[in-house]
Amino acid sequence: MSRKVVRTSKFRHVFGQALKADQCYDDIRISQMTWDSNFCSVNPKFVAMIVDASGGGAFMVLPLSKTGRIDMSYPTVCGHTGPVLDIEFCPHNDNIIASGSEDCSVMIWEIPDSGLTTSLTDPVVKLDGHSKRVGILSWHPTAHNVLMSAGCDNVVILWNVARGEAVVRIDSVHTDMIYSACWNRDGSRILTSCKDKTMRVLDPRKGTVLIEKEKPHEGSRPIRAVFVADGKILSTGFSRMSERQVALWDPNNFKEPLTLQELDTSSGVLLPFYDPDTGVVYLCGKGDSSIRYFEVTDEAPYVHYLSMYSSKESQKGMGYMPKRGLEVNKCEIARFYKLHERKCEPIVMTVPRKSDLFQEDLYPDTVGPEPSAEADEWFQGKDAPPILISLKDGFATTTKAKEFKVHKSLLKTTTASAGRGERPQSTGEQELN
Repeated sequence: MSRKVVRTSKFRHVFGQALKADQCYDDIRISQMTWDSNFCSVNPKFVAMIVDASGGGAFMVLPLSKTGRIDMSYPTVCGHTGPVLDIEFCPHNDNIIASGSEDCSVMIWEIPDSGLTTSLTDPVVKLDGHSKRVGILSWHPTAHNVLMSAGCDNVVILWNVARGEAVVRIDSVHTDMIYSACWNRDGSRILTSCKDKTMRVLDPRKGTVLIEKEKPHEGSRPIRAVFVADGKILSTGFSRMSERQVALWDPNNFKEPLTLQELDTSSGVLLPFYDPDTGVVYLCGKGDSSIRYFEVTDEAPYVHYLSMYSSKESQKGMGYMPKRGLEVNKCEIARFYKLHERKCEPIVMTVPRKSDLFQEDLYPDTVGPEPSAEADEWFQGKDAPPILISLKDGFATTTKAKEFKVHKSLLKTTTASAGRGERPQSTGEQELN
């Protein structure tokens, strides 16, 4: 693949820089599980990391300001009976986080504003519906309290979290293990990649396949896929000769990729992080010591190599900060939280600019924390674009965080009926502020 940049781009000089040691999170025993999820989730309040735990599964949630050495006795979230495989903060409430585990359950937790003072063992809601381990979680981008989970039972479930209901169960589409599952920008489509070497676009409410592509990458190693601009799809995978690849697809013509580029012969799965505001996609390989970044445009070859951040130590996982958590006065366009064996290291991606003024071309209005629809509205058919915010004055929350309401009967667990999509009996609601 040619790496010579021959086109003008405001992002061609983007550079990555790790923060100093005193701004890292040290002495954390990151999970040794061999699972290809991010192992880390971050928002403007907290950073969460899956950690080693004896006799079950656990993850740690730290306030962003709690840098330095973390004491071994620091409290964890440890309600799962098996290793935790994936975690993700709710985009509409920075205090709510979901976790999926080898114990086949999904749990929803509320983190106090000041962080944990004692370990959490009882979730706000426990969602039981999978028969095998749950390795993929993804909150709906615009609808409040809608969560997608995918398990090794080849099933995708869409939950109304506040009710503890499995509203949609997609169990007859995937014939093998699901490698990735994500939403498009307004949450009207789901994109999955599967061990059966097929990439599928689904109608999330009906659970039906709208379009699919067999063998987007010829190799047998895992494929990852995300929606990018204009409904296009970016995928990462392996060639028949085990070379890592990145490809861009137009779902209206799935026969041939718009572009397919070979990168190298490393074995780690490439995790794609796409920024819709800039059109930049970052590829982070598990076990790699680098982050490659590309600009996705309408000009051939469509996926343009920009540069690469390199370091000495390999990454065991990666967290990606939402745009509203960045320092716009420093021209920061992305921030990653790289997991090492024993620490978490923030890495800042910056566009070099001489002016201290707000750079409007780098920061168009971006997705804010306010949802566009409630869960019931979305399941009944309402699609709505995300509500955007300006970063010009550095984003500050002007409204109270979206309250997370659950039925009292669901505070510790859901009934078995949740897995069948029946609505549990309610005795009222409790508000979690």
